[in-house]
Amino acid sequence: MKFLAIAPLLFTGLLLAQPPAKPELGFTDTPILPGLPWHVHDPNRPHPPVVTPGPFFVEAPPADAIVLFDGHDLSHWQLAKSSQSNDGKPTGPPAWKVQDGYMEVVPGKGEIGTKEKFGDIQLHLEWQSPTPPTGDSQGRGNSGVFLMGLYEIQVLDSYNNPTYADGQAGAVYGQWPPLANPIRPVGQWNSYDIYFEAPHLEGDKVIKPAAVTVVFNGVLVQDHQQIMGPTKHRELTHYIAQPAEDSLVLQNHGNAVRYRNIWVRRLSLPGK
Repeated sequence: MKFLAIAPLLFTGLLLAQPPAKPELGFTDTPILPGLPWHVHDPNRPHPPVVTPGPFFVEAPPADAIVLFDGHDLSHWQLAKSSQSNDGKPTGPPAWKVQDGYMEVVPGKGEIGTKEKFGDIQLHLEWQSPTPPTGDSQGRGNSGVFLMGLYEIQVLDSYNNPTYADGQAGAVYGQWPPLANPIRPVGQWNSYDIYFEAPHLEGDKVIKPAAVTVVFNGVLVQDHQQIMGPTKHRELTHYIAQPAEDSLVLQNHGNAVRYRNIWVRRLSLPGK
């Protein structure tokens, strides 16, 4: 999300002097992030500069990519963990809409995750916020890309839409704001290129934390950023025992966000 219309330094000063009256702009009753002076979803945390991206171009998958969505069907997808029955098994096929080369979130129809599980990956996907825009802050064009089903890169309509810095598009949600806000106006497609290094754990002991690099519309917004743990809302996080690979999950936050051109490459990183 972004504060686009007001000079960043002036606006930050106003925020520090007078916390926002609207709780959707952030919270000061949440825990302090480890090693940082900011609360989780802190309204006073500085916001990144707005950057106008270059022209959009469709990036075709390379020869060794696994194409997860080519615009035709959801054969690579199933209901995700948050949409499971009591016995822990998916309750049916995904029910998101597929048309005109994209898939669209259907509110109330659960999240979807890949049937195939992944660890270290290069991921490309394109997304578009609902048009015309409705709602504000976290209620506008909200979805998310959950790496291994646990670590969220936020999807949000951050165009002229104030919210807390660690919850805008391109953020490692609840942890790290993006370095810039290069979102396109509503109705245009955005692209994420995500380079993810899975954590190395022994049980719940962290040998090496997860790290992520995110390029948003051609602009670097996360630079090999260490992830503190699985995504939480209004809470601190810590690592838990988990498999070495897990599904890529797309969030259903009740907004009809669209996705297309999703592909992934498995990575063989040094030292693993």
